[in-house]
Amino acid sequence: MSGHSKWSTIKRKKGATDTRRGKIFTKLIKEITVAARFGGGDPDANPRLRAAITAAKAENMPKDNTERAIKKGTGELEGVNYEEICYEGYGPGGAAVLVESLTDNKKRTVADIRYIFSKSGGNMGEAGCVAWMFEKKGLFVFEKNDTDEETLMEAVLDAGAEDMRDEESTLEVITSLKDFEPVKKALDERNMRYLIAEITMLPKTTVKLKDKEAEQMLRLMDSLEDSDDVQKAYSNFDIDDKTLEQIGRG
Repeated sequence: MSGHSKWSTIKRKKGATDTRRGKIFTKLIKEITVAARFGGGDPDANPRLRAAITAAKAENMPKDNTERAIKKGTGELEGVNYEEICYEGYGPGGAAVLVESLTDNKKRTVADIRYIFSKSGGNMGEAGCVAWMFEKKGLFVFEKNDTDEETLMEAVLDAGAEDMRDEESTLEVITSLKDFEPVKKALDERNMRYLIAEITMLPKTTVKLKDKEAEQMLRLMDSLEDSDDVQKAYSNFDIDDKTLEQIGRG
């Protein structure tokens, strides 16, 4: 699992503050709105909307919020028109960074993201400079101590998962986009609890970071994810588990 996925898992285990949860809800509402605008308000006929609703349920977002977001997307309620923009760049140590944003003010967003990169020892790059280093995949992460590995392997491989990896304290399941939902259904039917279930961008290769560069990198990712205009940020950094845990406790 990439360092970014490990860091996300650590933060999720620590629990969400009210402030963080509010930001998550805002990002989910944006995604649901845009998904409904481009693909319609029926989740059965709109895979992107279906995935967004699933993510909202995982975060316990109230159903009313989801329904209003869908209506804003379909035009039944007045809403903001968001533009989808992907930014790319490099973090400390040359780690690749991919940023997905939904914004109603492109000038504000690009200025904010450029500032976040620069203050954390990174820099923005040209379009396409790092996107080729990532693949869009489905990702499930399980707490190793709470999961029967054989049962998990049987469930996900039968449902079409591509790979299953042992990552020290966690187990990681990788799927193609088309097999994400069948695998999730198989896991839910067996009541198998996962820490993370999402469509993500997984790096093809990783860059090892330590000491100051590791701290700067995590600060960069946290700042990006804290931005109201950023939906998701991905990176190919690799930081050892001990350092991640120490920084996470800090």
